Amino acid sequence: MSDCEVAVGSEEPAESPRQNGHHAMSSHEVVLLLETDPRRGLSTDEAARRLERYGPNLLPAAGGGGFLRRALRQFHNPLIYVLMAAAVITAFLHEYVDASVIFGVVLVNAVVGYVQESKAEAALDSLRSMVRTEARVVRAGQERMIASEELVPGDLIVLEAGDKVPADLRLVRLAELRVDESALTGESVPVTKDEAELPEVTAVSDRRNMVYSGTLVTAGSGAGIAVATGTETELGQIHRLVGAADNLATPLTSKLAWFSKVLTVAILVLAAMTFGVGVLRGQDATETFTAAIALAVGAIPEGLPAAVTVTLAIGVTRMARRRAVIRRLPAIETLGSTTVICSDKTGTLTENQMTVRVLWTPDGEFSVTGSGYRPDGEICGPSGAMADEATSESLRWTLLAGAGCNDARVREENGEWFITGDPTEGAMLVVAGKGGIDRDRLDNTLPRTATIPFSSERQYMATLHREPDSGREIVLAKGSVEQIVAMCRTEMSGDGTTRPLDAEAALRCAEALSSQGLRVLATAVRRDGESGDFNEDHLPGTLTLTGLQAMLDPPRSAAAPAVRACHDAGIGVKMITGDHVATATAIATHLAILGDDQQGRVLTGRDLQTLPAERFPETVDRATVFARVSPEQKLRLVETLQRRGHVVAVTGDGVNDAPALRQANIGIAMARSGTEVAKDAADMVLTDDDFATIEAAVEEGRGVFDNLIKFIVWTLPTNLGEGLVIFVAIVLGATLPLLPTQILWINMTTAVLLGLMLAFEPKESGIMRRPPRDPRRPLLTGALVARIALVAALLVAGAWLLFEWEQRRGAGVAEARTAALNLFVVVEMLYLFSCRSLVHSAWRIGFFTNRWVLGGVLLQAVAQLAITYLPAMNSIFDTAPIGGDVWLRIFAVGAAAAAVVALDKRLRRNLV
Repeated sequence: MSDCEVAVGSEEPAESPRQNGHHAMSSHEVVLLLETDPRRGLSTDEAARRLERYGPNLLPAAGGGGFLRRALRQFHNPLIYVLMAAAVITAFLHEYVDASVIFGVVLVNAVVGYVQESKAEAALDSLRSMVRTEARVVRAGQERMIASEELVPGDLIVLEAGDKVPADLRLVRLAELRVDESALTGESVPVTKDEAELPEVTAVSDRRNMVYSGTLVTAGSGAGIAVATGTETELGQIHRLVGAADNLATPLTSKLAWFSKVLTVAILVLAAMTFGVGVLRGQDATETFTAAIALAVGAIPEGLPAAVTVTLAIGVTRMARRRAVIRRLPAIETLGSTTVICSDKTGTLTENQMTVRVLWTPDGEFSVTGSGYRPDGEICGPSGAMADEATSESLRWTLLAGAGCNDARVREENGEWFITGDPTEGAMLVVAGKGGIDRDRLDNTLPRTATIPFSSERQYMATLHREPDSGREIVLAKGSVEQIVAMCRTEMSGDGTTRPLDAEAALRCAEALSSQGLRVLATAVRRDGESGDFNEDHLPGTLTLTGLQAMLDPPRSAAAPAVRACHDAGIGVKMITGDHVATATAIATHLAILGDDQQGRVLTGRDLQTLPAERFPETVDRATVFARVSPEQKLRLVETLQRRGHVVAVTGDGVNDAPALRQANIGIAMARSGTEVAKDAADMVLTDDDFATIEAAVEEGRGVFDNLIKFIVWTLPTNLGEGLVIFVAIVLGATLPLLPTQILWINMTTAVLLGLMLAFEPKESGIMRRPPRDPRRPLLTGALVARIALVAALLVAGAWLLFEWEQRRGAGVAEARTAALNLFVVVEMLYLFSCRSLVHSAWRIGFFTNRWVLGGVLLQAVAQLAITYLPAMNSIFDTAPIGGDVWLRIFAVGAAAAAVVALDKRLRRNLV
């Protein structure tokens, strides 16, 4: 007994289209399986029962947890724990203003995280809205309009041009039905539908007897049985994939999390050792505990979260000027670590506007310039000379047939050109305009009187026209090359005369053009005097072949240079598309994504299905073009590359791209052509839809990461030095060279006035000629850790040397501490210039290339004079005025420290 027979005898219809394979059944079997009527539909009572059983035709709302749960998640981060501990300790020391500032930083970070998490869930909400529409359904033999939420499996749904498909349907009847499925499958042109059953293994993009929820009817009409609603639709499957995709940590956040854990442990261990040593030495426990707290306060880099946020925000601003909008701050840094870009084809690498590239006539071949629907460009003959309708009669009639046998329209809106109708017909209208034929004038001089519409069975369209003055009737036809050639017995020469058809030449040319990834259509005419009625039976054998029109969705002009720049930067570029393999291969070859060696580098969705699991990762890593892939396969490709250690950026604009965009380390959507689902799932949106903008984003991302590392390398020696100064004092049983309030002053003022200026540092030369950062590489290399330790040691030694020197010269403790405090700041100022480049000297990069640094140093100098000489500041921070000779000793020690750091940088340049 067959599955179909079992289902008919069962109590309830089956639920999942993926389980039942409705495309592999005849329409009669589907009707029996779902216990419905192909003419009258379901009864009202049965529809109500099924609505109660299956639920509304909606995608479920995202379950992100309640407000409190989502808010508390924002505090679940080691760095936040350190900051909160710092705030508590600072409050314990009665520095309530500083404690409030630190708590404020924690709160702002939590709010930003909450908002960003809420935005991420918007992708699921957009998917839900795609299936909300009005549907024309037949119930109990009556056609009516109902809300799409009320549809159930077994409903008979009627479709007309302009309708959004409300559920997954198995077609039972149709008339010239064409559906735009680009948002779901990536197919660049509308799909012509038919009723014939298909093999079980047929991919979603090739199921001509099915239409899917969320797609758009562009032409014709039809009716189908709803085989899946809600979460059981193909759109529902994508909804599940988007919801299941991991919210991956960026390279920055993952490394900062590890860094925060290590820092937390180190601070606690050092503080505990300080307290233990003090107690063992017999020092007062309360004083020792206060010193241990002071050590912790000094070691915590309070300015790090603010520096990360400001640096990323500046990167976002720079990216906005380069036509990219960052929806999630860490995304800008992630781009700098990207090792592979998985790009969609249609609308990203290409214009998403079909364009005629080649015109062939029996007397010669013509090339066409220009791109997209903008009517700019020329038709050039074999010699390179410009051609138009007057150049050749066969060329003129080829253009006339393409423009007259055509239902599309081209329009301009705010300087942008769009088409209404089929993209291939739009391309034919545009090329006719380039040849001097205006559609409006053609409608007046050669009005249409009858039409034989295109169908998948006929594979051609024909129109009958009558000249108003002479009454002469003319037939124009266009369609597949094989069908049009079969209907012709003659071909037109350049002077307009006819001669016997050379079918082999036309078919040979069409095959050559198709091998280049071009979509080829043939045109033909029947002029007055050539007998025959205008109908399907009498038209074959009466036509004259005028020529061929070959078109494609052209690559963007800036895409090829951008791909080259990515390759130069060590970033792999892979094309993942739902389009045909020949088209994908042609575009990838043109853009140099594919090289001369194409063996094993082009895979189809079917290849991926049959690929053994043990060979899958290596094969995917090596391949560069993936054609006719499903959303599930695209998601699997991204996950596989990530498991192989890649940081993956994914571009896309359709619903089918949303799961991969969400899973990627960074998802990049298109603003103009992208669906709301894709934009909501992405981390970054390109306002110009141009792949070239990604290269600019990578450059900015690398600059942002560099600046963050520079800040960390600059700030950690101070924190480490402050902690070690306290530790040494406890070990030696000596007076503290710095007080907790003075340490807080150093940390808070220098982080804002000095460290944050590194966020404005311009990108270093050659940034796009170095390979991406290895994702496994730690945040700080061994050479940088050694430099941090060196500077910290210089700070500790210099502070103790100066503190002891001043006391031996008769200075009071307050004056000695003021000298040590100012030494810390002066060394930080000089070290700041060194940190502007981790490799090159300050002299090489130029002192005036970042004026923010100069401004920050000036403001910090004013602040240091204030804390040194203002009585009110002396009272608050226990400082005292110092003489000019003390300043000389401070700058002498600072200059010595700067010289040692410069020497270290020179010796370790190749290790950073």
